[in-house]
Amino acid sequence: MWPYVILFGVSFAAATVLPLGSEAALAALVIADGTLAGPILVATVGNVLGSVTTFWVGRRAGAFAESHQPKLAARMERATRTLQRWGPPALVLAWVPLIGDVLVAVAGAMRLAVLPSLAWITLGKAGRYLAVGWAALAAAQL
Repeated sequence: MWPYVILFGVSFAAATVLPLGSEAALAALVIADGTLAGPILVATVGNVLGSVTTFWVGRRAGAFAESHQPKLAARMERATRTLQRWGPPALVLAWVPLIGDVLVAVAGAMRLAVLPSLAWITLGKAGRYLAVGWAALAAAQL
């Protein structure tokens, strides 16, 4: 039970601005359990809920962050252009390191529709975790 709680927490934190990755924790649990479903579900739910938090923070603090964090302003501008062009489907890239969290926060600041945004975020994150899980399981069977 505790490994799943830890995986959830790490996955949640990894979807915020904290510089964490959850792939190693997922791979370790997949290898230890020898199964994909439980670890992938827990990691995906934790990571998506972390993104929901980032989305909400973006809604609340988007303009403040852009005006008070000059280094972040350039990333936010690129994310804004991407989201203006593609809309919520661009959030399938929410799993990508360095740009994913910014995309999600800017989507919140732009007040994109919540349900389509959540669907695309979930699709991207679940796909990434499925790939990591399969790779870990395959590596364990070598």
